[in-house]
Amino acid sequence: MLIKDQTGREIHLRDSASRIVSLVPSQTELLYSLGLDSEVKGITKFCVHPEEWLKTKTIVGGTKKINPEIIRNIKPDLIIANKEENSESDIRNLMVDYPTWISDVKTFDELLKMIAALGQMTGRHNESEKIIEDIRTGFNELFNFIHQRNYPKLRICYLIWNKPLMAAGRDTFISDMINRCGWENAIDLPDRYPELSEKYLNDINADLIILSSEPFPFGEKHLTEFRKRFPTKATILADGEMFSWYGSRMKVSCKYFQNIISESNELLKFTPKSN
Repeated sequence: MLIKDQTGREIHLRDSASRIVSLVPSQTELLYSLGLDSEVKGITKFCVHPEEWLKTKTIVGGTKKINPEIIRNIKPDLIIANKEENSESDIRNLMVDYPTWISDVKTFDELLKMIAALGQMTGRHNESEKIIEDIRTGFNELFNFIHQRNYPKLRICYLIWNKPLMAAGRDTFISDMINRCGWENAIDLPDRYPELSEKYLNDINADLIILSSEPFPFGEKHLTEFRKRFPTKATILADGEMFSWYGSRMKVSCKYFQNIISESNELLKFTPKSN
C-alpha cells in the first residue's frame, strides 16, 4: 500500500498495519475508537485515553522525547506521529527504519482526512467512516444551535500557558474550533502560539479569555486571579482536550461547545464593560 501523509511524504505499507506505535495522544484515542487494541503496541506516557492502555501497552517515552531502543524492540510496521507534537529529529531518525505517517491537523477538513487515512492504513475503513459521520453530525448540530439562538460573535483569547502568557494563534486547530463555535480569535499575531504581555492582554479587544486545562493546567485559583487582573473581560476555564484533541474526541466536543457557549454568553451579562 502506498499512502501519503499530511506533510506530502509517501510511505509504503505491506498490508494493513498490525504493530502500531502511536506518538500522539489524541490519535492514540482514535486508534482505540477504531477497535485497534491488539494492533497498538506502543504509546507515549501522555496517551491517557484510554486509561487502561497506560498499563497494557509499552510506553516509548514522551511526545518530545522518545526512546528509540524501546521502539526498535517493538518492531513496528507503522508509527503514527505529528508534525507539531513530536520532535522533528526524533521523527527523522525513526522514518529511516520504519514506515512513519505524520499528521498535520490545523483545520476541521484536515481532521477528517486524518481519520480517513488512519482507517485506510489499519484496515478500519468502515469504522473511520462512522466516526467521520458522527463528527459531521455533531458539528452540524452545533451550527444550528448557534444560529437558532443568534448569539453574538465573541472575540476570544485562548490561553495555553501561564508565566509567560501564551495563546493559540490563528493558524492552529484550536483557532478553527473557536471559529466553529461562532466566535473569532482575537489574537492576530504571526506566531502560532505567541507570547503575550499583560499590557497586550489588557488592551486587546477580546470579550472572553479562555483558560485551557492543557498544556498548562489552569484551574480555579487561576480563574480567580485572572478575573481580578482583567475585570472587564469575561474569563472561563475550559477542557483543553475538547478544543485540541483532533480525533474521535470530536464526537463529543460539540455538546461541550454548546454548554460553554451558553455559559460564556451568560457570564458576559455580569462582566463590567471597559470605559
